Amino acid sequence: MAFLPNFAPFTVLSLVLLVVGVIVSRAEARPRAFFVFGDSLVDNGNNNFLATTARADAPPYGIDYGPTHRPTGRFSNGFNIPDFISQRLGSESTLPYLSPELTGDKLLVGANFASAGIGILNDTGIQFVNVIRMYRQLEYFQEYQNRVSALIGASQAKRLVNQSLVLITVGGNDFVNNYYLVPNSARSRQYPLPQYVKYLISEYQKLLQKLYDLGARRVLVTGTGPLGCVPSELAQRGRNGECAAELQQAAELFNPQLEQMLLQLNRKLGKDVFIAANTGKMHNNFVSNPQQFGFITAKVACCGQGPYNGLGLCTPLSNLCPNREQYAFWDAFHPSEKANRLIVEEIMSGSEAYMNPMNLSTILALDAITT
Repeated sequence: MAFLPNFAPFTVLSLVLLVVGVIVSRAEARPRAFFVFGDSLVDNGNNNFLATTARADAPPYGIDYGPTHRPTGRFSNGFNIPDFISQRLGSESTLPYLSPELTGDKLLVGANFASAGIGILNDTGIQFVNVIRMYRQLEYFQEYQNRVSALIGASQAKRLVNQSLVLITVGGNDFVNNYYLVPNSARSRQYPLPQYVKYLISEYQKLLQKLYDLGARRVLVTGTGPLGCVPSELAQRGRNGECAAELQQAAELFNPQLEQMLLQLNRKLGKDVFIAANTGKMHNNFVSNPQQFGFITAKVACCGQGPYNGLGLCTPLSNLCPNREQYAFWDAFHPSEKANRLIVEEIMSGSEAYMNPMNLSTILALDAITT
């Protein structure tokens, strides 16, 4: 029995190495964390926890959301863009940051900070009162990192954030719910449209720099969709089914300048941190040729009321189409689940015309080599 004292340390060391190996392998097996910032196009339920009218927590929102088929706070009949990206990452969907379920290991999946109604500017969406404006979303991101540091340590938390994927979708409301919200709005009196766009781009750059300073190293930045062609604008501003020219002009000014700003930021940083996702062009494809994508219309929303089902949000009393797969728009403002899925297919594998300087598949392949 004299050999036991010599053997015991070796056994303990073996067990320690085994446990460490299991922990490391689990960490390596875990999909990269995913963080989402922005507005209703990517909100997956934060506004459910806020006293605001900008909510999607009543039927028929979520009618196709598997497996519950119930509203989740997503402005969709089912999954939204972040959900489909999470699936491509091999991960579960991120939880809203305000969700009480976002604790423990769930934090390591990432978090969704987006809030319907917000814009680049703090005065955008003031009519919705309690929403999480962009500066607050970034504060929550910092708070999130403190929570994760307490869970896995500061160095591992930093690594998790540095190796994460980030999606940010914001800007459309700065036109729809600010500049063009009412005739002679405060912002439209302050700036002619070209100067307003430049102002938005400069303010957006500050937000993106802050995101980088907080540790984000791969950031998908979407442009605005075809603002003048959504059912809401067709109903209120369009003529004979034609897209509203002034809002289309806004999008056509904003999106190219956004892309140029992102490329300049990358040059300044010396690496491809920010990826321009031309979702405006993706959306315009649906609008100009819906049948090519299996839609019967890109003018009429599946759920709503009034001309083009474009007045107000979707409610239990709204008109509801029987086949959501045939509609490019779910409600007056937001794409259907099928449209969201098609957009993410372009994000994954689109050419440089859609994804500049590279698509998400290329990013994932490159990062798999370097990490």
